[in-house]
Amino acid sequence: MRSRNPVFSREGSFTRNDQYAGFGTQTAAQPGQQAYGSPYGQQPYGDPHAGQQPLTDEQLVVMYNAPSAGPLQTGRMTMDDVVARTAMTLLTLVGFGAVAWFLVPTDNFAPAIGAAVAAMVIGLVVSFKRSVNPGLILAYAALEGVFLGAISRVFETFWPGIAIQAVLGTAAVFAATLIAYKSGRIRVTPRYTRIGISIAIGFSILLLVNLVATLLGADFGLRSGPLGILVGLVGIGLGAFFLTLDYAEIEEGIRHGAPEKEAWRAAFGLTLSLVWIYIEMLRLIAILRGDD
Repeated sequence: MRSRNPVFSREGSFTRNDQYAGFGTQTAAQPGQQAYGSPYGQQPYGDPHAGQQPLTDEQLVVMYNAPSAGPLQTGRMTMDDVVARTAMTLLTLVGFGAVAWFLVPTDNFAPAIGAAVAAMVIGLVVSFKRSVNPGLILAYAALEGVFLGAISRVFETFWPGIAIQAVLGTAAVFAATLIAYKSGRIRVTPRYTRIGISIAIGFSILLLVNLVATLLGADFGLRSGPLGILVGLVGIGLGAFFLTLDYAEIEEGIRHGAPEKEAWRAAFGLTLSLVWIYIEMLRLIAILRGDD
């Protein structure tokens, strides 16, 4: 089975042509042997332990006290892998964001713009690259952290406390979306995905047109007043939608035995969605707080 998400279908992650952990493999039966490579093919009857020396009491004690065998290492992605990789990515983002908060001057936004452009380029490379590169994903997180740290500092100078409010709002959206998904209130179906992607494309085009108009001196009011609030809520809702797609693809990857390294791609997807929500949350809170 192949994932609907092209990002998670790289390298045939969900194509199960092989058998899990080597089970189900079958070798051709040789003369005098049973099928499936049975080690007892040449003596199907009788005691298979015939001719072996019985274990001594000391050997039995050693075997009893020995640690139990650990889980079979199959190189498949697990939820623990996803959590660990996501934590590493977010810690990198927060760490570089803290550095930018203190070092990037608020009157010189060039470093933040440069970091944002570089992060966008690396994000596109990661999205379309067939193999997973943890270094690129961590580099994306670092550059995105520089950008977010710098703009958060600028917002903070106008609206003190807005950064922590945006962080708490992002965490609330993440938790609420995860609870709704795990409880079955949100079901990621093909129809749900098509509608959400269509809205996201339209939203992105609208923001691009508004950006061009702003650069030309026009203002559609999409980032201020009641219309700005509505646009902000739609943006946060789209971020939550992206999170549900991430949850579904992670579950599908684990269920179909995606390689362990795909946990990095899952961490990248989650980080991308959380960054989107945080930026939209900053803008929405700024509009709601106005000039206080």
